[in-house]
Amino acid sequence: MATGDGLSVSEVTVQFGGLTALDAVSLRVDPGEVVGVIGPNGAGKTTLFNVICGFVRPSRGHLEYRGESIRPRPSRLRALGIARTLQSVGLWQGLSVVENVMVGTSPGRWGGFASSLLGLPPSDRRDHAVRAKAMSLLEELGIPETANRYPGALSYAVQKRVALARALMIDPTLLLLDEPASGLSDAEMSSLGDRLRTLGQRMAVLLVEHHMDLVMSVCDRIVVLDFGRVIATGGPERIRSDPAVTEAYLGEEISDNIATGSGEHA
Repeated sequence: MATGDGLSVSEVTVQFGGLTALDAVSLRVDPGEVVGVIGPNGAGKTTLFNVICGFVRPSRGHLEYRGESIRPRPSRLRALGIARTLQSVGLWQGLSVVENVMVGTSPGRWGGFASSLLGLPPSDRRDHAVRAKAMSLLEELGIPETANRYPGALSYAVQKRVALARALMIDPTLLLLDEPASGLSDAEMSSLGDRLRTLGQRMAVLLVEHHMDLVMSVCDRIVVLDFGRVIATGGPERIRSDPAVTEAYLGEEISDNIATGSGEHA
């Protein structure tokens, strides 16, 4: 399953003892598109992300990225151009917002930035460039006024924007988002949807999400997992009408939410 410059996951199987967490899962994420992964709790969504990030080694199958076979390791993700946000924001409470964003810079630009975290004067123009880029991303995400504040003083929604800015510091070609809408209000989720559509024009985006309305409104394609297997793949309209998806979610209320694109039951 070739994707050129995108991500290809082919026949990936993951077993933990006697449990099969992923069973011959295949998907692709092409440049310039947003792909969503949904499924009931325990379907294997987080395991799939962990395979792509190198935290879990598959028992079988392989991954290709930008036309080459890869065996990802967490320490190599940034070098590959892959960035990921976490379900928990994972910000450093002792660093200011702009410093948290600067942490996301590529390893080759860490030079003097490490000195700045130790309270030493900036050592060269790279420090200034990294800080300027972090400030530009905070501006893009609408929160430049938070630059010198600390994460604990911010709302959860704003902390999630900071985490996203940090992920964008490497100008990723693939952005992995793990439940980006969790804890957001309807208005904040609408703003996130607009942001994801914009990002999808600049890079490939793969997200795991529980909010059906967000998934249906921003994703070009959706992959549905159930008990570790892909049971449906396609655009939002196809997924809404797929009986296998409705059956996997079980229950009239959940089925109605899938049909209308609302709710938190993925």
